[in-house]
Amino acid sequence: MALVEHKRYHVTTFGCQMNVHDSERMKGMLESLGYAQADERADADLILFNTCSIREAADNRFIAHLGEAKRLKSEDPERVIGVGGCWAQSVKDEVFERFPFVDVAFGPGQIARLAEFLASDSLSAQGYFEFEDFSGHLPMKREREFQAWLQISQGCNCRCSYCIVPSTRGRERSRDPAELVAEVEALVADGVREVTLLGQNVNSYGRDLGASRTTFAELLALIDGVDGVERLRYTSPHPKDMREDVVRAHAELAAVCEHIHLPLQSGSGSVLKAMRRTYNRERYLDRVALIREHVPDCALTTDIIVGFPGETEEDFAQTLEVVDDVGYDGAFTFLFSPRRGTEAAELGDQVPHAVKRERMARLVELVQRRARERAQRFVGRTMEVLVEGGTRRDPGQLRGRTRHNKAVNFEGTASVGELVEVEIESATSQTLTGHERLLSRVP
Repeated sequence: MALVEHKRYHVTTFGCQMNVHDSERMKGMLESLGYAQADERADADLILFNTCSIREAADNRFIAHLGEAKRLKSEDPERVIGVGGCWAQSVKDEVFERFPFVDVAFGPGQIARLAEFLASDSLSAQGYFEFEDFSGHLPMKREREFQAWLQISQGCNCRCSYCIVPSTRGRERSRDPAELVAEVEALVADGVREVTLLGQNVNSYGRDLGASRTTFAELLALIDGVDGVERLRYTSPHPKDMREDVVRAHAELAAVCEHIHLPLQSGSGSVLKAMRRTYNRERYLDRVALIREHVPDCALTTDIIVGFPGETEEDFAQTLEVVDDVGYDGAFTFLFSPRRGTEAAELGDQVPHAVKRERMARLVELVQRRARERAQRFVGRTMEVLVEGGTRRDPGQLRGRTRHNKAVNFEGTASVGELVEVEIESATSQTLTGHERLLSRVP
C-alpha cells in the first residue's frame, strides 16, 4: 500500500460520541497513508462524511453539506468524496444513484476498509460495501492500544486495466524485514496484540530485495516469532501470488489467523483477461482448493466488480457460479466506474447502469445467503474473541472479532483488549452472537 504524497483530508462528523470515535479512526488511517488534515473542506483532496442513522434533522444537515461537496468535486473532479456511517449503511442500495458524485460509501463496520479502498486495485469502481470486515488501528495514532496496521510495501507491479495505482504510486518497493520486525517489537511493547500487514499486493513482498530477499511466508514467520504477537493478519494478496508456503503459514504459525481475503473481481475468464488480472477462473479455484485443503475452516472473503465493459449476462452468470461454489464468508462488491487514465476507461461496450444495478442486487443476495450459510458452522462452538468495545446498539453488550475475522456481539464482563472465549449461539451473514464463558480469559 503506497504512501500518498501531498494529499489532504477533511472529515465531517454527525451523530453520537461513537461517531466521533470512528472519525478519529479514519483520521489515523489516512495519516498513516501520508494524508494530512485540512482545516477547510475546500482545501481537501479527500472529503469524508461520517453520518448518523436516518433522522430527518440529521439527514437534512448532511444533505446540505453533501451539496457543498458536490460543488467542490465539480471544480476538481479528482477530489474523492466518501460517505460512511449508519446513514450510508441504511441507504446502501441507493446512495450512488441518488448521489452519483460519491466515490465510496461504507457502513460503520467498514471504516478500516477505507484505507484499503484508497490503495486497492478496485479504486476505479464505486465502493459498495456490504459486509463487515476486520477492524484495525494505525500505528502512531491508534484508538485501540492492542491493534495496529503495519505497512510492508508500497507501489504495485501489476497492470490491471481498471486501476490507476501503478501509474500514480510507482513500482513495488518492499520494506526491510529487519525494520519491520523491529517495528512490530515496538508495537508489542506499546500494548499491541494484533498486527495487520498492509500492501498493494502483500504476497509479492520481498521480490525487490535482491540478495537479502525474504519471501512473504518467511516474513509471516519472522513476525509470528515476535513474543507478544497473538494475532497476525494481512491484506490484500493477489491470487496469482498465493502460493502454498503462504497457505501453510495459516496452518503452521500460531499467530496467523484463519482468514484470507482473496479478490476475485470476476468469475469470467474473458472478463478477467480484459481486466488484465493474470489469472483465470481455474487458477483462482485451484488456490481456493489449496486453502481449503490446508486450512479447512479458513474464512474466505473477496472483492467483485460488477458491470466491467463487455460483461455479458453469461459472464456475470459465471461470477455467480464461482460465488456459489466458493461460499464466501463476506464480500466487497463494486459497480464498475471508469477511472481516467486507465485502459478500461477507453473500452467500448459499456454496461448500462440499470443492468449493473440489477446484477448487483442478484450478486448481493447470493453472497449474503452463502455467507449466512457459512456462518452457521460457528453456532455451538466456543471461539476466541478479541474484545474491541461495546456494541453500537447496546453499550452494555460487548463486541469483538474471532480469528476468522467474524464480528461477535456477546454478553460478558471482559475488558477491551482482552482475549476471551465466547460460546456462539446464533449467526447471520455478518455477525455472530453468543455469551462469554466463565473463567475464559486468555493471559
